[in-house]
Amino acid sequence: MFSNPSKMTRAVVRRLAVPLLATPLIPLVIAAGSLSLAISANAAPTTTNPTYSKSAPLFLGDGGKYPFSEAVRVGDTLYMSGQIGFKDGKLVKGGIKTETKQALDNIQMVLLEYGYQKSDIIKCSAMLTDMDDFGDFNKVYQSELSKPYPARSAFGVTELAAGASVEIECIAAK
Repeated sequence: MFSNPSKMTRAVVRRLAVPLLATPLIPLVIAAGSLSLAISANAAPTTTNPTYSKSAPLFLGDGGKYPFSEAVRVGDTLYMSGQIGFKDGKLVKGGIKTETKQALDNIQMVLLEYGYQKSDIIKCSAMLTDMDDFGDFNKVYQSELSKPYPARSAFGVTELAAGASVEIECIAAK
């Protein structure tokens, strides 16, 4: 709207001053305020480092070529995106046990990257393409996590990304 900061200052002063000039001290206050506006409008821009509050979401990891964050931290809680049994950019071979182990290893890597550990996990959701694999999934899950186990939900799904048999997403808190 204003290409020149001094024009903006005059416009603001005009808008403020006209209805208030009847009060004797107001013109002095307006003059002081306009000087402040003029100084700040002509001041060199400053750069500041962003600060994060404990409650503001912090989006972690750019997801690479995919449209999601690896994790989001809000306060001391870390919400992780689902992990499948990917290693070196490919789905591991060997079925549900191998995929589950790799997905949990991937979760461990995310946890460590952001200063958490497996014992900080409070909730997991597991998606399996074949609920007949639930027993084998549980065996690996139980061997990789320790008591007290996190709360957990398990869902049977029709299909997962990259042809995976299992996807696990977790929430961790300190």
